Amino acid sequence: MVDLNDIALFVQVVRNGSFAETARRLGVPPNTVSRRVQQLEAQLGMRLLQRSTRKLTFTSAGQEFHERCADAVEGLTEAALELMTGTQEARGLVRVAAPADFFDFVQMESVAEFMAMYPQVRLDVVLSDAKTDLIAERIDVAFRGGPMQDSGYVGRQVLCDGNDGFVASPDYVAARGTPSTLQDLMNHDCVSFAMPGNTTLWRITGPEGVDEEVRLTPRFSGNTIQALRKAALAGLGITLLPQLIVKRDLNAGLLVPVLPQYKRTSYGLHVLYPSRRHLPLAVSAFIDLVVQKLSELQASPTATD
Repeated sequence: MVDLNDIALFVQVVRNGSFAETARRLGVPPNTVSRRVQQLEAQLGMRLLQRSTRKLTFTSAGQEFHERCADAVEGLTEAALELMTGTQEARGLVRVAAPADFFDFVQMESVAEFMAMYPQVRLDVVLSDAKTDLIAERIDVAFRGGPMQDSGYVGRQVLCDGNDGFVASPDYVAARGTPSTLQDLMNHDCVSFAMPGNTTLWRITGPEGVDEEVRLTPRFSGNTIQALRKAALAGLGITLLPQLIVKRDLNAGLLVPVLPQYKRTSYGLHVLYPSRRHLPLAVSAFIDLVVQKLSELQASPTATD
């Protein structure tokens, strides 16, 4: 019979990202952890993890096994913790992965209020627009733009889809004029995300509902939305940004629409977490905070600074 302790240990190895980290947390030698996972693989008759000097990765069988076991193991752990503490107070470390501009939308003052409300919670926030390996980085909850792609994680939308549009500063438009077609952008200074080959490909829907595209070399490129917004405000060129990001600037006249007949769908923001059931209270409380603040932002007539 398969040892349930070995299954729980396998889930912990995946959660911690390595045998060594799991051994450190459990206070046992790393070779003990490795041996017990190998024992589980032998009992199941299949390899669950691919070992390398740099990191562990799932086999297809290992990913399926983890998805079926993780909820049960985490549920038992959570139940035991609640019995031991005699309370359902939110506590513990929450590792959060979020876009680089996350705190432009969820103000740090709100985070301070959250931590005052839950004094036993610690937050470790990893800000990056890159796609973080959630398992390898031991992430408890991630916020990501675009369509969901992590099949091993539970996901739901927390910021609705919207439209991206072209904008520029009034000074830029006064100096360089206004393009009338998408291809006219090739004769303008543009601001976009950095892409391989130093070119940008914008795919966008035209006034007749027809998809069009233009490839150009940006005058200024950056790796965050706020960098592009500030470059446009400084008159460095035309950029393509979500309307939520720039609506305050548009209302204040700091930016003006360019080619308003062209739109691109932006896929909002999704929250990802590893388990459908027994989500730790600290994680669910932080998700609730972010959902509330983003809902307020989307309903507001102006965006944040």
